[in-house]
Amino acid sequence: MDAELPNRERQTDGVPTVTSVNARERTRSWARRGALATVLGGVLLSSVAVVLSLPMWIQFLPFAISVVVFGLPHGAVDHLVLPRARGELPRWRSVLGVGILYFLVGGAYTVLWLLEPAVAFGSFILVTALHWGQGDVYALRVFEGTPYLEYGLNRTGTLAVRGSIPMLVPLVAFPGEYERVATAIVGLVDPDAVTALEPAFTTTGRTVVALGLGTVILATLGLGYLRTDDRGTWFVDALETLGLVGYFALVPPILAIGLYFCLWHSLRHILRTMVLDPVARGALEDGDSRRAWRRFARDAAPLTFGGLAVIGLLVLVLPRTPGGLDETLGLYLIGIAVLTLPHVVVVTLLDRIEGVWR
Repeated sequence: MDAELPNRERQTDGVPTVTSVNARERTRSWARRGALATVLGGVLLSSVAVVLSLPMWIQFLPFAISVVVFGLPHGAVDHLVLPRARGELPRWRSVLGVGILYFLVGGAYTVLWLLEPAVAFGSFILVTALHWGQGDVYALRVFEGTPYLEYGLNRTGTLAVRGSIPMLVPLVAFPGEYERVATAIVGLVDPDAVTALEPAFTTTGRTVVALGLGTVILATLGLGYLRTDDRGTWFVDALETLGLVGYFALVPPILAIGLYFCLWHSLRHILRTMVLDPVARGALEDGDSRRAWRRFARDAAPLTFGGLAVIGLLVLVLPRTPGGLDETLGLYLIGIAVLTLPHVVVVTLLDRIEGVWR
Protein backbone atom coordinates (compact mmCIF):
# COMPACT_ATOMS: atom_id res chain seq x y z
CA MET A 1 0.00 0.00 0.00
CA ASP A 2 2.55 2.62 1.05
CA ALA A 3 5.89 2.68 -0.67
CA GLU A 4 7.83 3.98 2.31
CA LEU A 5 7.86 3.91 6.06
CA PRO A 6 7.15 6.94 8.23
CA ASN A 7 10.00 8.64 10.02
CA ARG A 8 10.15 7.10 13.50
CA GLU A 9 11.46 10.25 15.20
CA ARG A 10 7.97 10.94 16.48
CA GLN A 11 8.21 10.69 20.25
CA THR A 12 10.29 12.25 22.96
CA ASP A 13 9.86 10.79 26.45
CA GLY A 14 6.47 9.39 25.44
CA VAL A 15 5.18 12.69 24.07
CA PRO A 16 4.22 12.65 20.38
CA THR A 17 5.89 15.29 18.24
CA VAL A 18 5.56 16.54 14.69
CA THR A 19 8.81 15.69 12.94
CA SER A 20 9.87 19.10 11.64
CA VAL A 21 9.35 22.77 12.39
CA ASN A 22 7.70 23.29 8.99
CA ALA A 23 5.21 20.45 9.48
CA ARG A 24 4.37 21.57 13.00
CA GLU A 25 3.87 25.18 11.96
CA ARG A 26 1.59 24.17 9.11
CA THR A 27 -0.55 21.79 11.16
CA ARG A 28 -0.86 24.37 13.93
CA SER A 29 -1.72 27.06 11.39
CA TRP A 30 -4.41 24.90 9.75
CA ALA A 31 -5.89 24.01 13.15
CA ARG A 32 -6.04 27.66 14.23
CA ARG A 33 -7.57 28.74 10.93
CA GLY A 34 -10.19 26.02 11.25
CA ALA A 35 -11.05 27.18 14.78
CA LEU A 36 -11.36 30.79 13.63
CA ALA A 37 -13.47 29.82 10.62
CA THR A 38 -15.77 27.78 12.87
CA VAL A 39 -16.49 30.58 15.32
CA LEU A 40 -16.63 33.46 12.85
CA GLY A 41 -18.61 31.45 10.32
CA GLY A 42 -21.18 30.38 12.88
CA VAL A 43 -21.63 33.84 14.37
CA LEU A 44 -21.80 35.49 10.93
CA LEU A 45 -24.28 33.01 9.44
CA SER A 46 -26.56 33.05 12.46
CA SER A 47 -26.48 36.88 12.54
CA VAL A 48 -27.34 37.08 8.83
CA ALA A 49 -30.14 34.53 9.34
CA VAL A 50 -31.70 36.73 12.03
CA VAL A 51 -31.55 39.86 9.87
CA LEU A 52 -32.57 38.35 6.53
CA SER A 53 -34.71 35.41 7.73
CA LEU A 54 -32.70 32.85 5.75
CA PRO A 55 -34.37 29.48 5.14
CA MET A 56 -33.86 26.75 7.72
CA TRP A 57 -31.93 24.54 5.31
CA ILE A 58 -28.96 26.94 5.59
CA GLN A 59 -28.39 25.64 9.12
CA PHE A 60 -28.26 22.07 7.80
CA LEU A 61 -25.76 22.90 5.05
CA PRO A 62 -22.54 22.20 7.04
CA PHE A 63 -23.82 18.71 7.86
CA ALA A 64 -24.61 18.12 4.19
CA ILE A 65 -21.13 19.27 3.20
CA SER A 66 -19.57 17.08 5.91
CA VAL A 67 -20.65 13.98 4.01
CA VAL A 68 -17.77 14.47 1.58
CA VAL A 69 -15.67 17.29 3.08
CA PHE A 70 -13.77 16.66 6.34
CA GLY A 71 -16.66 15.18 8.38
CA LEU A 72 -17.25 11.64 7.16
CA PRO A 73 -13.79 11.34 5.53
CA HIS A 74 -11.89 12.14 8.75
CA GLY A 75 -12.43 8.60 10.04
CA ALA A 76 -12.03 6.94 6.65
CA VAL A 77 -8.29 6.36 7.06
CA ASP A 78 -8.60 4.35 10.29
CA HIS A 79 -7.27 1.27 8.49
CA LEU A 80 -4.02 3.14 7.77
CA VAL A 81 -3.24 5.17 10.89
CA LEU A 82 -2.33 2.42 13.37
CA PRO A 83 0.35 0.70 11.25
CA ARG A 84 1.72 4.09 10.19
CA ALA A 85 1.95 5.14 13.84
CA ARG A 86 3.96 1.98 14.57
CA GLY A 87 6.31 2.70 11.67
CA GLU A 88 4.92 -0.19 9.62
CA LEU A 89 3.51 -0.48 6.13
CA PRO A 90 -0.28 -0.92 6.16
CA ARG A 91 -1.00 -4.54 5.28
CA TRP A 92 -4.20 -6.34 4.44
CA ARG A 93 -4.19 -7.87 7.93
CA SER A 94 -4.46 -4.44 9.54
CA VAL A 95 -7.14 -3.41 7.06
CA LEU A 96 -9.09 -6.59 7.81
CA GLY A 97 -8.70 -6.04 11.56
CA VAL A 98 -10.17 -2.55 11.40
CA GLY A 99 -12.94 -3.84 9.14
CA ILE A 100 -13.85 -6.53 11.68
CA LEU A 101 -13.76 -3.93 14.48
CA TYR A 102 -16.20 -1.71 12.60
CA PHE A 103 -18.46 -4.65 11.77
CA LEU A 104 -18.64 -5.98 15.33
CA VAL A 105 -18.69 -2.74 17.33
CA GLY A 106 -20.75 -0.77 14.82
CA GLY A 107 -23.11 -3.70 14.36
CA ALA A 108 -23.65 -4.10 18.10
CA TYR A 109 -24.32 -0.37 18.43
CA THR A 110 -26.84 -0.55 15.60
CA VAL A 111 -28.70 -3.25 17.52
CA LEU A 112 -28.73 -1.00 20.59
CA TRP A 113 -30.26 1.80 18.50
CA LEU A 114 -32.99 -0.56 17.32
CA LEU A 115 -33.75 -1.92 20.80
CA GLU A 116 -33.14 1.08 23.11
CA PRO A 117 -32.96 4.28 21.05
CA ALA A 118 -33.03 6.62 24.07
CA VAL A 119 -30.11 4.77 25.69
CA ALA A 120 -28.28 4.77 22.36
CA PHE A 121 -28.83 8.52 21.98
CA GLY A 122 -27.49 9.20 25.49
CA SER A 123 -24.46 7.01 24.87
CA PHE A 124 -23.87 8.80 21.57
CA ILE A 125 -23.64 12.11 23.43
CA LEU A 126 -21.14 10.60 25.89
CA VAL A 127 -19.03 8.88 23.24
CA THR A 128 -18.94 12.03 21.10
CA ALA A 129 -17.89 14.12 24.10
CA LEU A 130 -15.09 11.63 24.83
CA HIS A 131 -13.93 11.60 21.22
CA TRP A 132 -14.03 15.36 20.67
CA GLY A 133 -12.17 15.82 23.96
CA GLN A 134 -9.54 13.33 22.78
CA GLY A 135 -9.02 15.34 19.62
CA ASP A 136 -8.47 18.62 21.44
CA VAL A 137 -6.12 17.09 24.01
CA TYR A 138 -3.94 15.85 21.16
CA ALA A 139 -4.07 19.20 19.33
CA LEU A 140 -3.19 21.19 22.45
CA ARG A 141 -0.40 18.85 23.46
CA VAL A 142 1.18 18.34 20.03
CA PHE A 143 0.26 21.27 17.79
CA GLU A 144 0.42 23.89 20.56
CA GLY A 145 2.92 22.20 22.88
CA THR A 146 0.85 22.95 26.00
CA PRO A 147 3.18 21.96 28.89
CA TYR A 148 0.67 21.49 31.73
CA LEU A 149 -1.00 18.66 29.79
CA GLU A 150 1.93 16.56 30.95
CA TYR A 151 -0.10 16.16 34.15
CA GLY A 152 -2.79 13.48 34.06
CA LEU A 153 -5.37 15.52 35.96
CA ASN A 154 -4.99 18.42 33.53
CA ARG A 155 -5.39 16.10 30.54
CA THR A 156 -8.48 14.47 32.00
CA GLY A 157 -10.05 17.80 32.87
CA THR A 158 -9.27 19.21 29.43
CA LEU A 159 -10.77 16.16 27.74
CA ALA A 160 -13.94 16.53 29.81
CA VAL A 161 -14.19 20.28 29.16
CA ARG A 162 -13.44 20.28 25.44
CA GLY A 163 -15.71 17.32 24.75
CA SER A 164 -18.59 18.50 26.92
CA ILE A 165 -18.86 22.07 25.65
CA PRO A 166 -20.23 21.15 22.18
CA MET A 167 -22.60 18.58 23.68
CA LEU A 168 -23.89 20.41 26.76
CA VAL A 169 -23.80 24.16 26.12
CA PRO A 170 -26.42 23.87 23.32
CA LEU A 171 -28.62 21.91 25.73
CA VAL A 172 -28.47 24.79 28.22
CA ALA A 173 -28.82 27.58 25.66
CA PHE A 174 -31.22 26.03 23.13
CA PRO A 175 -33.27 23.33 24.91
CA GLY A 176 -36.12 23.47 22.40
CA GLU A 177 -33.90 22.87 19.37
CA TYR A 178 -31.88 20.24 21.20
CA GLU A 179 -35.07 18.37 22.08
CA ARG A 180 -36.29 18.70 18.51
CA VAL A 181 -33.16 17.03 17.15
CA ALA A 182 -33.28 14.32 19.84
CA THR A 183 -36.91 13.65 18.95
CA ALA A 184 -36.08 13.41 15.24
CA ILE A 185 -33.27 10.93 15.90
CA VAL A 186 -34.96 8.72 18.46
CA GLY A 187 -38.30 8.99 16.64
CA LEU A 188 -36.88 7.14 13.63
CA VAL A 189 -36.96 4.05 15.85
CA ASP A 190 -39.59 4.71 18.53
CA PRO A 191 -41.32 8.11 18.86
CA ASP A 192 -42.42 7.28 22.42
CA ALA A 193 -38.87 6.59 23.62
CA VAL A 194 -37.98 10.29 23.64
CA THR A 195 -39.94 10.72 26.89
CA ALA A 196 -37.00 9.09 28.70
CA LEU A 197 -34.87 12.09 27.72
CA GLU A 198 -37.29 14.78 28.90
CA PRO A 199 -35.66 15.40 32.34
CA ALA A 200 -32.56 16.70 30.56
CA PHE A 201 -34.57 19.52 28.98
CA THR A 202 -36.17 20.79 32.19
CA THR A 203 -34.99 23.98 33.88
CA THR A 204 -33.63 21.94 36.79
CA GLY A 205 -31.75 19.55 34.56
CA ARG A 206 -30.22 22.35 32.50
CA THR A 207 -29.25 24.30 35.63
CA VAL A 208 -27.41 21.29 37.03
CA VAL A 209 -25.61 20.84 33.71
CA ALA A 210 -24.66 24.54 33.52
CA LEU A 211 -23.32 24.67 37.08
CA GLY A 212 -21.43 21.42 36.76
CA LEU A 213 -19.85 22.29 33.42
CA GLY A 214 -18.97 25.82 34.53
CA THR A 215 -17.26 24.49 37.65
CA VAL A 216 -15.19 21.98 35.67
CA ILE A 217 -14.17 24.63 33.11
CA LEU A 218 -12.98 27.09 35.77
CA ALA A 219 -11.21 24.40 37.77
CA THR A 220 -9.43 23.00 34.71
CA LEU A 221 -8.29 26.36 33.38
CA GLY A 222 -7.28 27.48 36.88
CA LEU A 223 -5.22 24.35 37.46
CA GLY A 224 -3.53 24.80 34.10
CA TYR A 225 -2.66 28.41 34.94
CA LEU A 226 -1.11 27.38 38.26
CA ARG A 227 0.94 24.60 36.72
CA THR A 228 2.62 26.46 33.87
CA ASP A 229 5.00 29.32 33.28
CA ASP A 230 4.11 29.29 29.58
CA ARG A 231 1.30 31.82 29.61
CA GLY A 232 1.13 31.84 25.82
CA THR A 233 -0.11 28.26 25.46
CA TRP A 234 -2.40 28.69 28.46
CA PHE A 235 -3.91 31.75 26.79
CA VAL A 236 -4.57 29.74 23.60
CA ASP A 237 -6.28 27.04 25.68
CA ALA A 238 -8.36 29.55 27.63
CA LEU A 239 -9.27 31.54 24.52
CA GLU A 240 -10.41 28.43 22.67
CA THR A 241 -12.31 27.10 25.67
CA LEU A 242 -14.18 30.30 26.48
CA GLY A 243 -14.63 31.03 22.79
CA LEU A 244 -16.33 27.67 22.35
CA VAL A 245 -18.64 28.35 25.29
CA GLY A 246 -19.70 31.65 23.76
CA TYR A 247 -20.00 30.13 20.28
CA PHE A 248 -22.28 27.28 21.34
CA ALA A 249 -24.30 29.61 23.57
CA LEU A 250 -25.03 32.03 20.71
CA VAL A 251 -25.12 29.98 17.48
CA PRO A 252 -28.13 27.69 16.84
CA PRO A 253 -27.13 24.09 17.59
CA ILE A 254 -27.55 22.49 14.17
CA LEU A 255 -25.43 25.16 12.51
CA ALA A 256 -22.95 25.33 15.39
CA ILE A 257 -22.30 21.60 15.63
CA GLY A 258 -22.22 21.14 11.86
CA LEU A 259 -19.50 23.77 11.47
CA TYR A 260 -17.59 22.50 14.51
CA PHE A 261 -17.72 18.91 13.26
CA CYS A 262 -16.23 19.88 9.88
CA LEU A 263 -13.86 22.74 10.56
CA TRP A 264 -12.71 22.08 14.12
CA HIS A 265 -12.80 18.42 15.13
CA SER A 266 -12.51 16.67 11.76
CA LEU A 267 -9.86 19.06 10.45
CA ARG A 268 -7.67 18.53 13.51
CA HIS A 269 -7.91 14.77 13.22
CA ILE A 270 -7.09 14.89 9.51
CA LEU A 271 -3.97 16.95 10.29
CA ARG A 272 -3.00 14.29 12.82
CA THR A 273 -3.31 11.57 10.19
CA MET A 274 -1.24 13.61 7.74
CA VAL A 275 1.81 13.71 9.99
CA LEU A 276 1.60 9.92 10.33
CA ASP A 277 1.73 9.48 6.56
CA PRO A 278 5.28 9.83 5.16
CA VAL A 279 4.09 11.25 1.84
CA ALA A 280 1.67 13.83 3.29
CA ARG A 281 4.13 14.74 6.04
CA GLY A 282 6.89 15.24 3.50
CA ALA A 283 4.61 17.51 1.51
CA LEU A 284 3.88 19.57 4.62
CA GLU A 285 7.59 19.79 5.41
CA ASP A 286 8.21 21.05 1.87
CA GLY A 287 5.43 23.59 2.13
CA ASP A 288 3.25 21.77 -0.41
CA SER A 289 -0.08 21.64 1.43
CA ARG A 290 -2.03 20.87 -1.74
CA ARG A 291 -0.13 17.63 -2.26
CA ALA A 292 -0.77 16.65 1.37
CA TRP A 293 -4.50 17.27 0.95
CA ARG A 294 -4.62 15.33 -2.33
CA ARG A 295 -2.88 12.42 -0.61
CA PHE A 296 -5.39 12.43 2.23
CA ALA A 297 -8.33 12.65 -0.19
CA ARG A 298 -7.02 9.65 -2.10
CA ASP A 299 -6.58 7.59 1.06
CA ALA A 300 -10.00 8.54 2.48
CA ALA A 301 -12.13 8.23 -0.65
CA PRO A 302 -12.85 4.45 -0.61
CA LEU A 303 -14.08 4.23 2.98
CA THR A 304 -15.90 7.55 2.76
CA PHE A 305 -18.11 5.83 0.20
CA GLY A 306 -18.19 2.84 2.55
CA GLY A 307 -19.57 5.12 5.28
CA LEU A 308 -22.25 6.35 2.88
CA ALA A 309 -23.15 2.72 2.22
CA VAL A 310 -23.59 2.15 5.98
CA ILE A 311 -25.98 5.10 6.16
CA GLY A 312 -27.84 3.70 3.16
CA LEU A 313 -28.22 0.34 4.90
CA LEU A 314 -29.67 2.08 7.94
CA VAL A 315 -32.57 3.26 5.78
CA LEU A 316 -33.43 -0.41 5.28
CA VAL A 317 -33.24 -1.45 8.94
CA LEU A 318 -34.78 1.55 10.72
CA PRO A 319 -38.51 1.19 11.40
CA ARG A 320 -39.34 4.59 9.90
CA THR A 321 -38.18 6.18 6.65
CA PRO A 322 -36.83 9.72 7.10
CA GLY A 323 -39.00 12.52 5.78
CA GLY A 324 -37.99 16.17 5.92
CA LEU A 325 -34.78 17.85 7.05
CA ASP A 326 -34.98 16.93 10.75
CA GLU A 327 -35.39 13.21 10.16
CA THR A 328 -32.81 13.16 7.35
CA LEU A 329 -30.35 14.75 9.77
CA GLY A 330 -31.45 12.16 12.34
CA LEU A 331 -30.59 9.35 9.92
CA TYR A 332 -27.18 10.88 9.21
CA LEU A 333 -26.44 11.28 12.92
CA ILE A 334 -27.38 7.67 13.66
CA GLY A 335 -25.00 6.68 10.88
CA ILE A 336 -22.29 8.90 12.36
CA ALA A 337 -22.95 7.34 15.78
CA VAL A 338 -22.56 3.81 14.42
CA LEU A 339 -19.28 4.78 12.75
CA THR A 340 -17.99 6.88 15.66
CA LEU A 341 -17.87 4.14 18.29
CA PRO A 342 -15.32 1.91 16.47
CA HIS A 343 -13.50 5.08 15.36
CA VAL A 344 -13.07 6.02 19.04
CA VAL A 345 -11.51 2.60 19.66
CA VAL A 346 -9.00 3.24 16.86
CA VAL A 347 -8.17 6.74 18.13
CA THR A 348 -7.73 5.41 21.68
CA LEU A 349 -5.25 2.83 20.38
CA LEU A 350 -3.53 5.59 18.40
CA ASP A 351 -3.28 7.72 21.55
CA ARG A 352 -1.65 4.78 23.30
CA ILE A 353 0.87 4.16 20.52
CA GLU A 354 1.84 7.84 20.37
CA GLY A 355 1.99 8.27 24.15
CA VAL A 356 -0.59 11.06 24.32
CA TRP A 357 -1.61 9.96 27.83
CA ARG A 358 1.87 9.25 29.18
